[in-house]
Amino acid sequence: MIPQFYTSRPEWPERIEALVEQVGRVGAFEERSGQALELRRANRVGSVHSSTAIEGNRLSLAQVEAVADGLPVRAAPREVLEVENALAAYEALADLDPWNVADLLRAHRLLTVGLQPEAGEFRTVEVEIVNAEGGVIHTGSRAEKVPRLMAELLEWGGSSGDHPVVVSSAVHFLIEHIHPFRDGNGRVGRLWQTLILSHWRPLFAWMPTETLIRRNQAAYYLALQASREPEIDAAHFIDFMLRVIAESLAEYEAQLRAPIAGEPA
Repeated sequence: MIPQFYTSRPEWPERIEALVEQVGRVGAFEERSGQALELRRANRVGSVHSSTAIEGNRLSLAQVEAVADGLPVRAAPREVLEVENALAAYEALADLDPWNVADLLRAHRLLTVGLQPEAGEFRTVEVEIVNAEGGVIHTGSRAEKVPRLMAELLEWGGSSGDHPVVVSSAVHFLIEHIHPFRDGNGRVGRLWQTLILSHWRPLFAWMPTETLIRRNQAAYYLALQASREPEIDAAHFIDFMLRVIAESLAEYEAQLRAPIAGEPA
């Protein structure tokens, strides 16, 4: 059983209510927009570019778009494969169950196939997360505990009575904290939050959430670390993600409101 790992903050209900209003407004704009499909695709490419760039991938946004179009790009084959894999994983979102361990492993396999020997498998070794200076800032859960912890996490998420924006952020944090895979944990965590949110409201499948995380990358890592020290309380990370989600909704609304190129404003 997953113990309580975050302390709800009194301002969250009001912020969540504002988010729900934003979602309704953005959904209404999207239904009337003549460029929704184009924006969805652009944001999906942006999400893939941002999520892989956070992990050090050097392909530009234009190169990621070219990969999405099936065009050749001049770049390191491994980095191209990382992008191809991420595109495949995001395309599979509609077929994934956020509370199914087998689907979590399937998503990891899609993200890392050809990049690591344990693609689609929980790690069998111990891991440490180090900073730029080589100092250990976090040690993942013991390898033998990972399958049980991940099963308990997804069971908790599927039965939690908290709002999906809170649950998705909490699951994202605990995936990073448990660190269930040898590699690809950040990409899986961000993908899984998007998946959970998209089951709540489908428009989150193509929201620019990952793009906003990359813009606030330093704050993203600080929020993760603050949620571990001096003891685990994911409220710091949840608070950060509530802000990111609100900003991504505002950005998508602005995109939908913008006139189509060549048309009068």
